[in-house]
Amino acid sequence: MSKLEEIRTVVEAGRLRYVEELIRQALTEGCSPSQILEQAMVPAMRSAGEHYKNNESDIPKILAAARCMRMGLDVLEPYIENQDSQILGKVILGTVEGDLHDVGKNLVAIMFRSAGFQVIDLGVDVSEKQFLRAVKENPDVSIVCLSSLLTTSMGAMRQVVRALRETKDHRMLKIMVGGGSVTREFADEIGADAYSETAVEAAELAKTFLI
Repeated sequence: MSKLEEIRTVVEAGRLRYVEELIRQALTEGCSPSQILEQAMVPAMRSAGEHYKNNESDIPKILAAARCMRMGLDVLEPYIENQDSQILGKVILGTVEGDLHDVGKNLVAIMFRSAGFQVIDLGVDVSEKQFLRAVKENPDVSIVCLSSLLTTSMGAMRQVVRALRETKDHRMLKIMVGGGSVTREFADEIGADAYSETAVEAAELAKTFLI
């Protein structure tokens, strides 16, 4: 079994004590941070989520996998640094009101920073007013990213997009959405500028808005 397969296995199984050691071994053996993320950690969380949706797992198990994911992100973040000191743009990021999930959001934040963006992370359970206040306080912001894992918080995402479109400089602001509950069709329906399935894709899409 390769190191990437081992990492995927322990993350999916929620075996926290092995995560840091295996990731550091993988880095030493020449695996890149993006390989570890895209080929091991993200697939592990996706698989854990599918097991839960199919009633093949329970909440404690998916929470254990999420803790492993957070640990892995903490280990990898110092290795995913942008080599260019120039800031491409400023991004506001948050999980919408009613949703406390942060693993995907944190991964997106890391990938944005590694791509050269300045990231203002508002955290989880972020209200419409908090998003609007952040935009007002940061007039140079280029992009707002909204995350939602729960179907019950999709209404909040819709409302935030509507409110952002009504702001004074909305034409200059790009809105990106993603998360387990979000589809491309839903993104189009609520008027978002972009939808992405992965954190890597989100960072690459964001660059196109600044060309």
